[in-house]
Amino acid sequence: MGIKSVLSRPLAAYVARQYARWQQDPVGTQQRILRELLRQGARTSFGRDHDLGTARNAQDLAARVPVRDYEGLKPYFERLKTGEANVLWPGKPLYLAKTSGTTSGAKYIPITKDSIPNHINGARDALLHYVHRTGKSRFLDGKLIFLSGSPELETVGGIHTGRLSGIANHHVPPYLRRNQLPSDQTNIIEDWEQKLDRIVEETLRQPMTLISGIPPWVQMYFDRIVQRAGRPVGEVFPQFDLFVYGGVNFEPYRKKLFETIGRPVDSIELFPASEGFLAFQDEPGNPGLLLLLNAGIFYEFIPAERFFEPNPLRLTIAEVELDQQYAVVLNSNAGLWGYSLGDTVRFTQKYPFRVVVTGRIKHFLSAFGEHVIGEEVEQALREAMRQHPEAEVVEFTVAPRVSDDPAVLSRHEWLIEFAHPPRSLVTFAEALDAGLRQRNVYYDDLLAGNILAPLLLTPLPAGAFQRYMKSQGKLGGQNKVPRLSNDRKLAQGLTLP
Repeated sequence: MGIKSVLSRPLAAYVARQYARWQQDPVGTQQRILRELLRQGARTSFGRDHDLGTARNAQDLAARVPVRDYEGLKPYFERLKTGEANVLWPGKPLYLAKTSGTTSGAKYIPITKDSIPNHINGARDALLHYVHRTGKSRFLDGKLIFLSGSPELETVGGIHTGRLSGIANHHVPPYLRRNQLPSDQTNIIEDWEQKLDRIVEETLRQPMTLISGIPPWVQMYFDRIVQRAGRPVGEVFPQFDLFVYGGVNFEPYRKKLFETIGRPVDSIELFPASEGFLAFQDEPGNPGLLLLLNAGIFYEFIPAERFFEPNPLRLTIAEVELDQQYAVVLNSNAGLWGYSLGDTVRFTQKYPFRVVVTGRIKHFLSAFGEHVIGEEVEQALREAMRQHPEAEVVEFTVAPRVSDDPAVLSRHEWLIEFAHPPRSLVTFAEALDAGLRQRNVYYDDLLAGNILAPLLLTPLPAGAFQRYMKSQGKLGGQNKVPRLSNDRKLAQGLTLP
């Protein structure tokens, strides 16, 4: 056992004790966070515009600060890009995290000296909780890879700017950097496929112990390892025993990933975002992610069904209920105020508070009034795969197929790329429909009332999703395929010759 793995154990125990302290009073912890945010925010242009100096509690905050997404706060973000200080948080940001947007092109999310520890310590503490809970620390002595964007940064308004994963790469502690792959020369390659080939070259003969990344892009890496070596990943890397992932629901990818590995390995799920590191899996085997309530973020939660109301109900951590869908709103020491993250969560436990990420508030399918969410389609797919164990799914998305012919009913179209198709596409589609009807009463009513026809299952050729993402300049990195759409843009892009 190496020195890193030995020293990690007392550090892991110390960090676990620190977490246990604030978990004893999570509501009080959030109240203290809010008071400090309001005190600091009052010194900013945003604070003066919204009278934060007189706000004392969550009710005052909600009365003064409306819920807004990036577009709503964009005038303030644009001022940061000119180098102006004291706009959203005292001083200037240390970094701007550049991420792809929908209507506004690139988004620039501030990261301040007060918020950077949240991003860095979140991932560190996830690994240390794993060490503390399992006693396993040997992975720290081997080679580690974090599939990420380029660490090269540009300057915008005098502020270092780049992808969050690249920014985080500059803060990897020295004791881990010597274990880290790929090399800097490889990591700065922008073309994802060229970069992936270089990563395979650099790692193929290394004692890899930890591999981390967004599941679909890790799967691409694994596939190329298998193509080169002719063996499962678990044989190529016999010391590989910890997979760390986040960004998307793992379940649709689980079967194929572990079949490519060829043997069981432990895993840790993270909930990272450019706006903050929100949660991690602190108990092996427990799907709920521990919400980080002591990391400079004051959370508000809007019941998902009320999110689009003019003045939706905003709940604190003390008011949430189990098994309800909530849209996440952030107020943070990065200078985010009433910021709609876009993600939806469901609480699986309280005291401590654990969540599962269920989808995106804007990624729902309601072309016919069915209000289908990401979690429902993923669960329906998982049930269909359970009934058809031979089936392996690479990627999928669901879109409406609206009929122009009054004699032909509209329906949902599931576009699925299979690694191994089910023996019967017909019975697989029937299982999908049954699973979704069981989970969504509106969809069930529409089919029962002959308003919608049963779904159409469209199998896609190998590589369809990769080709589409590449055509949109979104191959690799932190980019994710939307599960649900209310239009045909993605569906048409996937089915073009």
